[in-house]
Amino acid sequence: MRRSKYNYIFSLGSLLSTKGNLNKIQNLFYPIIMILRQEKEGKFNYKLQDKDVVIQTPEEELLRIPALVFLSEAEKLLRAINEHNGSFAIPQIESFLNHIYCHSLKAKSSDKTDIKIILHDRRTKMNSEMGFSIKSQLGGDSTLLNASKATNFNFKIEGSILSDEDIANINSINPSRDKVIKRVDAIRKKGGILVFDKVDNSTFRNNLVMLDGDLPAIIAHLLLEQLNTGVSTLKELAEILTETNPLKYDVSQASPFYGYKIKHLLTSTALGMMPATAWNGQFDANGGYLVVKKDGEILCYHFYDRNRFEDYLFSNAYLERSSTSRHKYASIIKEEDGTLSFKLNFQVRLK
Repeated sequence: MRRSKYNYIFSLGSLLSTKGNLNKIQNLFYPIIMILRQEKEGKFNYKLQDKDVVIQTPEEELLRIPALVFLSEAEKLLRAINEHNGSFAIPQIESFLNHIYCHSLKAKSSDKTDIKIILHDRRTKMNSEMGFSIKSQLGGDSTLLNASKATNFNFKIEGSILSDEDIANINSINPSRDKVIKRVDAIRKKGGILVFDKVDNSTFRNNLVMLDGDLPAIIAHLLLEQLNTGVSTLKELAEILTETNPLKYDVSQASPFYGYKIKHLLTSTALGMMPATAWNGQFDANGGYLVVKKDGEILCYHFYDRNRFEDYLFSNAYLERSSTSRHKYASIIKEEDGTLSFKLNFQVRLK
């Protein structure tokens, strides 16, 4: 087992809706009709019938297990996760999972959908199949946008002529913490400034431009402001950009240009867009997010309530610096034309 998201976790009977602060909304819930799972052996459906969970394939019924057994096993799993760190084995739980035909514990990293559920919408009186992404608070903070070479943003160093010795000295700055900040400070002490050039990966660049043509420049300013101010939360960074207005929007009517565009980015990233994969604009996790709280309660941010969903992302997303060695950034590169480049990496996590 790992302290992360599991695509077999679900609430028996209903999903509770929640506000942006992870407080549930009383009397607002979505009745679960069925859980849908895809395993190597085929498709399996799980539905609550009276006091039993019925497990079946599209062709036949396989098992009936009292719902209280599921609740008991879930409590054992929650207790074990809270008592361990990193990877660990729970033979009894693994035996139960095999018994109920759950073998694939995690969805593919390239898949935004962790679980598919048929929900009943009490407003429309309709049942709909929805894909949800699961975010867990049981372990470390969840990743919203994974760092990779595709998420590198390239900046040109202007205003200073750095010698080869200067470049070597700056690139050799390697403290145990704050390597990126120390190197950028050294560039600035030499009179250099970072000017956004491009998103290195053309696929990610095209995905961002499809969402909004200004997003590459906005993200570049977010990365620079994080270095300048030490602020990491996207909501606070958006407020800084609103004040400084680096893209010179007409703010005479107090339109929230930066906040709106960042919310649009976060929503698209949460539900479908991947940096290194050409995106068609469609959402994979079309239902929204299921958040597993530290006490095991499962709350739902349904995309039907888009404003709440976006407020949750906006209020909880923050920038994190990834590994410089893995993703090849934060070093000065001398280009063939003699210009100097410096890369910053874009990675987003959720509190």
